[in-house]
Amino acid sequence: MPTPSMEDYIEQIYLLIENKGYARVSDIAEALSVHPSSVTKMVQKLDKSEYLIYEKYRGLVLTSKGKKIGKRLVYRHELLEQFLEMIGVEHENIYNDVEGIEHHLSWNAIDRIGDLVQYFEENPERLEELKAITERNDEE
Repeated sequence: MPTPSMEDYIEQIYLLIENKGYARVSDIAEALSVHPSSVTKMVQKLDKSEYLIYEKYRGLVLTSKGKKIGKRLVYRHELLEQFLEMIGVEHENIYNDVEGIEHHLSWNAIDRIGDLVQYFEENPERLEELKAITERNDEE
C-alpha cells in the first residue's frame, strides 16, 4: 500500500491526467504546492513501486495499478467532501477537513460512509431530519 504522501501524489497525478490529458512535474508541484525536486523524488519512488512509468524529460503515465488506486483515491476524497457537506460542515472547512482525515480512515470506514451517503441520497427526508438536529444544536 502507498504511504499517505504517495497517495497525495497519485491522486493529483490521476486528476491532472483526467483533466489535462497529461501530468508534468511542474503541474504536480504547483497543484501540491511543493518544489519540483520533491516531485521528481516522489515520482521516482512511484515508478519503483510500479504506480507509474517515469522517463526523465519525457513525462509520466500511470500504470494500471496506479490508475486503479488513483481512481479509488479520488473517489474517497469526493465521497468525504460529499459526506461532510451533507452533515452540515461549513463549506470553507470541508477541503482541509478531508485532507486531515482521508489518510486515517480504513477502506472499510470509507465504504460505510459511502453506504450512509447513499442512504441519505435515497432517503432525503432523513437527511432533512439530520439537518434540523444539527441546526438546533448549532443554536444552543
